[in-house]
Amino acid sequence: MHSKKHLGQYFLKNPEILRILADSLNLKSGDLVIEIGPGHGELTEVLRMMNYLPTGDVPKGHELRIMGIEKDTELAMELKKKFQKNKNIEIICGDILKILPTIPHPYKLAGNIPYYITGHLLRIISELKEKPDIAVLTIQKEVAERICAVPPSMNLLAASVQVWARSKIIRTVSKNEFSPRPKVDSAVIKLITLPKNKSLTTEFYYPFIRALFKQPRKTVLNNLKTFKIPQETLLGLLKQHGVDPHSRPQDLDVQTIKNLARDVV
Repeated sequence: MHSKKHLGQYFLKNPEILRILADSLNLKSGDLVIEIGPGHGELTEVLRMMNYLPTGDVPKGHELRIMGIEKDTELAMELKKKFQKNKNIEIICGDILKILPTIPHPYKLAGNIPYYITGHLLRIISELKEKPDIAVLTIQKEVAERICAVPPSMNLLAASVQVWARSKIIRTVSKNEFSPRPKVDSAVIKLITLPKNKSLTTEFYYPFIRALFKQPRKTVLNNLKTFKIPQETLLGLLKQHGVDPHSRPQDLDVQTIKNLARDVV
C-alpha cells in the first residue's frame, strides 16, 4: 500500500469506522456524496453497498450518487478502473480545494482528510454561498476538539465553524487504525449546516472574530479596542449584551459573539 507523504496520505482501513462515517451522513435516496480523497476506495465501497432502498430495487433517478475527488493521479486511475461498472460513481482527479466551490448544491461531504488541508477546507466551506448539507470528516483529534469547544474553551476555529454548523465528534480514532500510522489520533466529526436564518454569512463576522481572538489572554474590552470605538460606547455595547468587559474571549458563546459582531463592526 503506497503512501505519498507530500499528499498527507493516511489510509483508514477499519470497516466499522468507515461504516460509522457513512451512516453519519444520514443518506437518503437521490443524495450526492462528495468524497474527499477516496484513496483505495474503502469508504467509496461502503457507500456503494448502501445504495439501496428498503423496498428493494432503487428506482431510476433515486440512486445514491458518489463523486470521489482524488488528487493522486495513480490512485485516481486505479479508482476509475475499480468502479468503472458503477454508473453512479464518478472519480475525478483533482484538488478538492479548487473543485469544491464549483460543485452545485445540494450535496453531502465525506472523507478522511489530509491533516494539512483541514483549515483551508473549512475556510472554503465557510465562504460557500450554498454549503454541504452535512459534512462528516476524519480529522486530527485535537482539531476536532477545538472545533467543538464551548465556553470557557472557545477559540477562533470554533467561532469560525459553529457560526454556520452544528458540530459533534462522532468518535475518536486511534492512530493504529491507519496505514501508514500517523503521529496523532484522529476523530470523526459531523458538521450539520445551520438554516440560513440561524447562520451569519455577512462579511463583518470573520474580521470581528479575528480581532476578538487575536490575543486570547487579553480581555474582551482590550481586544475590541482594535475597532477604534470610544471606550464608553464599547462598554455600553458589552453591558447591553451581558458581557463582562474583563472576561476573556474564550468565555463567550457563539450567539453572543454574533450579536457583538453585528453591533461593533
